[in-house]
Amino acid sequence: MDLLYDIPIIGLLFQFIGYVIDVLPIIAPTIIGAATPIALGALCGFMNERSGVVNIGIEGMMLTAAFVAWWTASLTAQLIPDGPAGPLGISAPLLIGLVAAIGAAMLVSLVHAWLSITVRADQIISGTIINIFAVGITGYLNLLVSRSAPPSAGQFTRWDPPPALSDLPLIGWLFDALFAQGPIGLCLLVGVVVLQILLFRSRWGLRTRAVGEHPEAAETVGIDVIALRYRNVILGGVFAGLAGAYLTIEFGNSFQGEMTNGRGFIALAALIFGRWTPLGAFGAALLFTASEGIQRAVRFGPPEGALGDFLAGVPTQVYSAVPYVITIIILAGVVGRSLAPAAVGRPFSREKRERRSRPAAPATGTPEG
Repeated sequence: MDLLYDIPIIGLLFQFIGYVIDVLPIIAPTIIGAATPIALGALCGFMNERSGVVNIGIEGMMLTAAFVAWWTASLTAQLIPDGPAGPLGISAPLLIGLVAAIGAAMLVSLVHAWLSITVRADQIISGTIINIFAVGITGYLNLLVSRSAPPSAGQFTRWDPPPALSDLPLIGWLFDALFAQGPIGLCLLVGVVVLQILLFRSRWGLRTRAVGEHPEAAETVGIDVIALRYRNVILGGVFAGLAGAYLTIEFGNSFQGEMTNGRGFIALAALIFGRWTPLGAFGAALLFTASEGIQRAVRFGPPEGALGDFLAGVPTQVYSAVPYVITIIILAGVVGRSLAPAAVGRPFSREKRERRSRPAAPATGTPEG
């Protein structure tokens, strides 16, 4: 191994790989925590795009949910007397804030569904409007609310896996990293597994894939394309609501303007890189956020030698920019090779399909001559 490390330039790469392997059990919880809102946003996009509806408004849905979760929980904390928090730090204000965040995101998803499915407006424009509106309204409301300095409602706490899992040889650290999460992070793990199974092993998954690939054919076999798209787009708001709430009542306990910081767009890139599957999107989200864990490892325990000197000299802004650079690379190099659902972004018109299927009326009258 030392011989590989001594190779010029390439040796630094081998040292870096060895360093990442060594510190992976330490930085894994950081990586998973940073990936949680991105993966939840990707699940929202999955519910939309597998049904044939493009949703670039995930960023706005997450931002709206983040503000609603924080503000509702803070307001409720003033109205409900303090009581003992339950497991995982669960309290009435936090639960009410979480439910309100999910409801707000579902309401925004309903607007997007109405514009995209019923009005048949351009779905890219609809998502853009949602993003712009969310930035403006949350920024304005935050300015108004912050003047009264509302108290924090606290935040959810992490679950401590039992020692029987954490102390397992070789894989104990993986269980510790995956399950040492708050309730929203644990919901992500459940959601990824359940949706992955349902997509390929359930009637709902078969119908969703059919509607996303060929809605006209799906309609002819009795599937209500419009109703299914509405249902999936609105349910996708549940995951956007969880993603926004994670930022303000689990990962942190406050709200700042535009705090989603592009995570909704990274979620779309993760969805594409994961080939429109929940498990693939979750893996892509982990890849995108690995730089945050490496940054923390370098800060507290840099490697020795030339690699340590090099990494210590890299500005922190570079590590912060890595997820966005990876997003650009993914969009530039993978989009053309990943096959999206064939009908994604294409409005479905039941009237148009009926006109095409209706036989032509027979000619009337007698021929001349």
